[in-house]
Amino acid sequence: LVVPRSISTVLTMRVLLLLALLVAEASAFVTGGTSFVGTSIASTCPAPGYVSSRANISMMRHRKKMPKLGKPADQRKALLRALTTEVIRHGRIKTTLVRAKAVRKHVDHIIELGKRGDLHARRQALGWVYDKQLVHALFEAAPDRYGDRNGGYTRVLRTVARQGDNAKMAIIELV
Repeated sequence: LVVPRSISTVLTMRVLLLLALLVAEASAFVTGGTSFVGTSIASTCPAPGYVSSRANISMMRHRKKMPKLGKPADQRKALLRALTTEVIRHGRIKTTLVRAKAVRKHVDHIIELGKRGDLHARRQALGWVYDKQLVHALFEAAPDRYGDRNGGYTRVLRTVARQGDNAKMAIIELV
């Protein structure tokens, strides 16, 4: 149900919206205060007779490089732990490109722990990888296999897109 409004009401609301935007922009230039300048408020002027109370608010994502993978934090951590375990177990897995790039960091870190080989590194690896015997096998083989390499233990190869949803797929493998 749309209630028709008079032209003066619409003009009054536009003037108030313009004043609110001017006040918001002026407060962004306050010096010495604790004003937060990370938001921008953008509003469009709709057709006459239509009044909207919504504004488009966007914030900058500085220093937030980690991909969220479309999951809450606990599910994302479980997914990365499972992918890390499977890459170390099988040597190569097929997954989406974004997941492969996200898990690469964790696989490299676990292999670095295996190269170090001390008790603290072993306990850190046991806290992340799901399979205890896999961690023991990694700690036996990693110094020999990756002793002369200083990082870059994984390779991400792009493959064809997935059939159902056209997602970019990749193969992550141990070098």
